[in-house]
Amino acid sequence: MIRKLRRRATEPEWMDDERAGGEELRQAYRHLRRLNRLLGAASPVRYGVERLWKRAGRPKRLTILDIGAGSGDVNRALLRWADRKGVALEIVAVDRSSDACREAEEMYRDEPRVSVRQADLFSLEDRCADIVTASQFLHHFATEHLTLVVAKMVSASRIGVVIQDIHRHVVPWAAVWLITRLISRNRYIRHDGPLSVAKGFRKADWEGLRQHLRANLIAHDAEVSWRPLFRYAVIIPKDIGDAVT
Repeated sequence: MIRKLRRRATEPEWMDDERAGGEELRQAYRHLRRLNRLLGAASPVRYGVERLWKRAGRPKRLTILDIGAGSGDVNRALLRWADRKGVALEIVAVDRSSDACREAEEMYRDEPRVSVRQADLFSLEDRCADIVTASQFLHHFATEHLTLVVAKMVSASRIGVVIQDIHRHVVPWAAVWLITRLISRNRYIRHDGPLSVAKGFRKADWEGLRQHLRANLIAHDAEVSWRPLFRYAVIIPKDIGDAVT
């Protein structure tokens, strides 16, 4: 397994199959929420959003678009953060899966600050949100497509992008393999959980992406931060002149 993790896995995740659907898939989203809580998935996103918010001058209002949101559970931490900071926050959770969108709609049915939209990344309008976030989304794409995907996220944002994804290493792989078998009998979770780690990133992968973004004039910089429980927060700011007030 250590040798296999030296390179990003290319095997597709079962939850990405357009033929997937129904109650078993919706159960997988519910079990994934539990896994995200156990492994601290929300913390790197909150960290990145706060960094961009401060850089933009701590605006009183903020719009966030969460692409590939799944059931959107990491956004609950952002809502709590906004309450503490006194920020009027609006979040749009976007996913191409109708099952994911139904789960998100159910989760946030009593939360007017969150809306749900079924859409693909490449259908998004330019500058449609202050910050575009992507939590465990980027690893679903092949390495050769990463620059194009991030470029679209950058163009959809006004002040920047926050990416949270998994460190590709035997320790998180083993931990996720074990936890998924302890918390779930769902075949999607048991297959895709460990695979998502194998499709994750290392520091050299982020450095390669950073260089591509600069070379293609997509982003002048990208800050890559190591965060607890084997995760990365990647922050891509846009020019201060694009900041909200």
